[in-house]
Amino acid sequence: MSIRVGVIGAGIMGADHATTLRRFVRGADVTAVADVDLARAEAAAAGARAYTDADALIADPAVDAVVIASHDSVHAAQVVASVRAGKPVLCEKPLAPSLAEATDVLAQIGTAGETLLSLGFMRRFDPGYVALRQAIDDQTVGAPVLVHNVSRGVSSGPGATSESSVTGSAIHEFDVVPWLLRAAVVEVSWTAPRCSSQVQGLQDPQLITLRTADGVLSTVETFLNARYGYDIRCEIVGETGAISLTEPARTRTDAALRQGISYAADWRPRFADAYRLELQAWVDSVRDGAPTPLATGRDGLAASRVAEAVIASMRADGRTTKVAQ
Repeated sequence: MSIRVGVIGAGIMGADHATTLRRFVRGADVTAVADVDLARAEAAAAGARAYTDADALIADPAVDAVVIASHDSVHAAQVVASVRAGKPVLCEKPLAPSLAEATDVLAQIGTAGETLLSLGFMRRFDPGYVALRQAIDDQTVGAPVLVHNVSRGVSSGPGATSESSVTGSAIHEFDVVPWLLRAAVVEVSWTAPRCSSQVQGLQDPQLITLRTADGVLSTVETFLNARYGYDIRCEIVGETGAISLTEPARTRTDAALRQGISYAADWRPRFADAYRLELQAWVDSVRDGAPTPLATGRDGLAASRVAEAVIASMRADGRTTKVAQ
């Protein structure tokens, strides 16, 4: 039995999901794609149905389950509509742009509706992060005391703000840090160096600290306009050693008296395996009627609580801020 999937959003992420589902995920058929730009929807649909109306896709009887990869501002409404239609839904992060909206989503869909909702925090499926979590569980470097995270990109998207850097980028760390440590984030602080001269309209880079309930302190550097390439780092410092991600470069170049690797221009090559594994796990769980193995709506709400606390710290000159529990 194949799960007939409809994809909402045919931008970079939605088109990539449609391609991954079509080419690399067993038991999935992409039967519809929706986007406000019909030509873009048709291109991503590759012969399947194309819509400009997300609600029409959700209502389509040829769609069994929905992937939401649209603009953050419409995630909440589309999640609620999908769940009310009785369709399992995988929503890209964040669940909603604000904590109030995320809270309202869960209130509207109720406990029963939450069983249909999965969140796209794909780092939980990245082989490197999975290995880090297993090393923590195995006490390979002793009990963790510090976690250092770095998230750098080539350039920010249109309309990026200091706040959207938190809710749209750093939110990945707000999910993966408590997932790695199996401990909730309880307090945060925000600070920043001088702003890069390469960007206007937002503070970039930013430095965020997270303290989890186990006492571990984590740093999160977010630098959307680092220019040189897409670069993700994570190091766990334990009582007896340290363990970190390595850049999964496929090739090494020896030329012009130099040796080196190349960086990806965006997140897709770096996390291609994670997205494929995440989508396969989601499709399998939908087919089997099993609980989601992905992040849940409650996990998304927890990440939104951390993001709200970070933005509160940003607006209070970096004051240490408790995370609502």
